[in-house]
Amino acid sequence: MDLVTPEWGLIIWTSLAFLILLFVLGKFAWKPILKAVNDREDSIKNALSEAENARKEMQDLQADNERILKEARAERESMLKEARELKDKIVSDAKEQAGLEADKMIKQAQATIESEKKAAVADIKSQVADLSVDIAEKVIKEQLANKDKQLKLVKDMLGDIKLN
Repeated sequence: MDLVTPEWGLIIWTSLAFLILLFVLGKFAWKPILKAVNDREDSIKNALSEAENARKEMQDLQADNERILKEARAERESMLKEARELKDKIVSDAKEQAGLEADKMIKQAQATIESEKKAAVADIKSQVADLSVDIAEKVIKEQLANKDKQLKLVKDMLGDIKLN
């Protein structure tokens, strides 16, 4: 049993060495060790809080990015809508202008046709009048060429005139 029960001298010297070691560690080692542990704990807490702040900032940035993307999409849609409306307005204005120009050209053509028609009718009347005069002249010359016929024509005309 000697192995299981130690002697009193060994217990005292072991206790004395333990207490000296405990005193030396308490005097020189515990403060730096505790300081290092506390510093490490603080640095871990700071790292965790910084990581949490970074995570929150990332969420805020993602939310801002989503909001900016939505705004950009909405602005793009409004710009496309405005462009479509402007295109439709330009097309309708162009059609209206083309219609007005076509109406103006048709009216000018109708006026030109009417004036050409009047000129042609006046020319035809003039030609008919000239032909009528030429024919009448030839007929009168034919009838007046004979002296007997002339005297008979004068007597007939005088007979047709009644005195009032």
